[in-house]
Amino acid sequence: MTLDELLEQFDEVIDSGIKIPGKKTVVDIEKLRAVVDDIRLNIPAEIKQAKGIVADRAEIITTAKREADAIIRNAEEKAKAMVAQEEIVKLSQQKAAEIIANAQGKSREMRKAAQDFVDDIMRRADEGLTANLGEVRKTRAALKQQIPAVNE
Repeated sequence: MTLDELLEQFDEVIDSGIKIPGKKTVVDIEKLRAVVDDIRLNIPAEIKQAKGIVADRAEIITTAKREADAIIRNAEEKAKAMVAQEEIVKLSQQKAAEIIANAQGKSREMRKAAQDFVDDIMRRADEGLTANLGEVRKTRAALKQQIPAVNE
């Protein structure tokens, strides 16, 4: 029997008693003692059951807290990893932009150096050809002067 049922029996024993004037009731003391004894026997069981429920509740709460902490730690680790990954991507993009800018700068420098080199070679060739052309013209003029003398 449960404690509630035993208390109900207790009430029934009291209610079944003989009422006497002056708010008093005569009850069967043996029935009352039997119910009280049963209550005493069942109280420890009820208390044990309540303690068990409290212990289970505490264990459930502890387990839930542990699981919640693990979930939070896992989420924080994932967030840190995502932030680190994002940081790596940003750094990679910055490094790539720097490399591209450097490559473009070097390309401009090389193009200018190549143009300057070609211009220098062409200038020298122009100067050389101009000098040679001058020599060719002198030689030709000299030959023209010698040809009339041969005809004479």
